[in-house]
Amino acid sequence: MMNLLPLDLSLPYITDGLEGIGGTIRTRPEDFMVEEVPLYEPSGHGSHLYVNITKRSRTTRDVQVQLAELFKVRPRNIGMAGLKDKYAVTTQTFSILVERYDVEPGEALERIEGRLDVKANWAKFHGNKFRAGHLIGNKFKIEITDLRIPTGEAVERAKRIADVIHKRGFPNYYGAQRMGKNGQNVHQGWEIIQGTRKINDRWLSKLMVSAYQSYLCNRYLAERVRRGLFDTALLGDIAKKHDTGGIFWVNKPEIEQVRFDAHEFSFTAPIYGYKMSQPFGEPGRLEAEVFEESGVPMETFEGMKLTGTRRFGRLTPRIKVAETQSGIRLSFMLNKGGYATTLLREFIKAEG
Repeated sequence: MMNLLPLDLSLPYITDGLEGIGGTIRTRPEDFMVEEVPLYEPSGHGSHLYVNITKRSRTTRDVQVQLAELFKVRPRNIGMAGLKDKYAVTTQTFSILVERYDVEPGEALERIEGRLDVKANWAKFHGNKFRAGHLIGNKFKIEITDLRIPTGEAVERAKRIADVIHKRGFPNYYGAQRMGKNGQNVHQGWEIIQGTRKINDRWLSKLMVSAYQSYLCNRYLAERVRRGLFDTALLGDIAKKHDTGGIFWVNKPEIEQVRFDAHEFSFTAPIYGYKMSQPFGEPGRLEAEVFEESGVPMETFEGMKLTGTRRFGRLTPRIKVAETQSGIRLSFMLNKGGYATTLLREFIKAEG
């Protein structure tokens, strides 16, 4: 059996040098509110019933399984665009394949609210399953309480941090909830990849493996920040446009840097896999270095059919800072896949 390489879970701040405000999030579920921003509206026709649900202190997976039981379908026939935080109030859409059943939207809403401890907001038919790619992003309203400094000073500090992020963006790290406590999910994912651990729950096994892929992505982003390469469009970068999602290679960085600074696009970071597009030049060498440190041959990823993909390496939200009775509230929107907790750590700086 191979020994797991020591994990480096440390992530450098993009606002290093600015004092944080401390504080606590999720004192109440209502302090962490999330709402999906869909890519499209359901058409009103089709065999998939889209239902928009607001849940409190419940996992997305729990709701998915309960919807499957309620409508007598398999969990895989319940579509969703992503996992939402448990200790929060989250509004998201699920799709239910109901082609074999005569279900009306109004009846479905009554059935859901009568059996599940959620609020059912609306229901409408559509022609396809709701999936991860069908989101623009998520809106957040997050209250930070138990501040370690006076509220007025916290507001000023938070605004200074927000100003830096408005200028530079912030690294699109995967959040600590993906890694698990002390990197536990990463360890399990690595063991599954090595063949020394087996998890019979296929969904959970895939989640653990993706945690290891996410860890490697974080390692790349952390090194890019540490080496002073975060604010630069590098020759050979695979870039992604913020408005359309279009992909291109950076071939003229001295020209494209202007568009990079204007937040028209960002470099992408690797979700390693055997079909993943690879940059060339300096970013390509850095990606190869991070993967080599993992000690996992790409042939193993190919054997597990881990195709890989790429994700925004930088997010560029606009952040509103407001004082509340119990602390401060941050309101912002993140592209799909972005973790609010990785943005919040720039403000709280609990490690500091």
